[in-house]
Amino acid sequence: MPIDAIVTHGLTKAYGKLIAVDHVDMKVAAGGVFGLLGPNGAGKTTIIKLLTGLSDITEGTASVAGFDVQAEPMRVKQNIGWVAAEVILDDDLSAWENLWLQAKLQRLSDWKDRADDILKYFELGDRRKDKVGTYSTGMRKKLEIALALLHQPQVIFMDEPTIGLDANTRRMLWQLITGVNKEFHITVLLTSHYIEEADALCDQISIIDQGRFVASGTPSELKSRVKADFIEVETRMSVSEPKLRQIPGVSEVRSEGKAWILKVASAEETLPRVLETLKSDGITRINVERPSLESVFMDITGKRIDHPGPDVQDYRKFYANLRRARQ
Repeated sequence: MPIDAIVTHGLTKAYGKLIAVDHVDMKVAAGGVFGLLGPNGAGKTTIIKLLTGLSDITEGTASVAGFDVQAEPMRVKQNIGWVAAEVILDDDLSAWENLWLQAKLQRLSDWKDRADDILKYFELGDRRKDKVGTYSTGMRKKLEIALALLHQPQVIFMDEPTIGLDANTRRMLWQLITGVNKEFHITVLLTSHYIEEADALCDQISIIDQGRFVASGTPSELKSRVKADFIEVETRMSVSEPKLRQIPGVSEVRSEGKAWILKVASAEETLPRVLETLKSDGITRINVERPSLESVFMDITGKRIDHPGPDVQDYRKFYANLRRARQ
C-alpha cells in the first residue's frame, strides 16, 4: 500500500451542464479514516462512484490503493470494499449464504476460514445459519461490513453508513468502524452529513458543497478557523435584514428559509440584544451555535449542513424508511 491510499487531481464529473464533482484534489493517507462531510446532493456519493469505477470520470485523474481508476479498474475493484447506504443483504438467505454469494461474486476460492473469523469478530458466529430477515438493525450492519471485508480489501468506502439508524445503533456502528480500521489496518473513506459522526470518527475531513471541497483538515484544525458564534432565530412576524444588522455585535446576517443566521463575536454578549430587538416580532425559535464543524460549514457556505439545495431529492430517506420497515 502506498503512503496515500487515495489520490485525485482535478477529479470532475459532469452530467450534461450539471457539474456534480468540480475539480476535486484529494489525498487520503493509508490506514486512516477520512470523512467527506456535506449536505445531501453535495457530491459525496458521486465521488465514491468515481473512485470505485462505477461512474466514468469526466476530467482529472484518480488512484486507489496504488492503481489508476481509469487504466486499471479491475485492480482497483480487487482492493476495495463498499458499504452502501442502500439495503444490500438478502433477507431470505442466512448470514453464511450471503457470505457465500459474496465470495462467488468476488470469485474467491479460499474464503471460508476468513468468513468464520469475520463472523466471530462481529459476534455473529452463533447466528450464521439464521436468515438475515430475523436480524436486528445492528446485526445487519455488522454483516454488511463483513461482506465488504471478505476479500481483504485495502480500502473500504462507507457511504452514509448510519443513515436511518437510531442513536444507540449509530454509536455502536461508530465503535465498529473504529475497530475495523485499527484491527484490519484498512483505510476507511466515509461520507456523512452528521456533524458529530465526522467529528468522532475521522482523522481528516474535507467539507464538500456543490461538488467542491471548501475546507479540509483535521477536526481541530477546521474548528479553529471559526472565531465567532452564530445565532439562528425565527420570528412569527417578518423581520428586515437592516434591522438585524443594526444590532450591536452582529457582524453578518444571512437568511436560510424562514430563519436568520447572525454571525456574532460573542453569543453571551449579543443574545440579550437580539432578544430585546425582536421581542415585539414574536420569536418562535432561537439557537446558538458555537465553534464546531457545523459552524465551520455555516461560516463558509452561509447555510446549515442539513439544508440541501432546493432541487436535491433526498433518496436516502427512502432507504432509511426501508430499513425501519424491515426491522
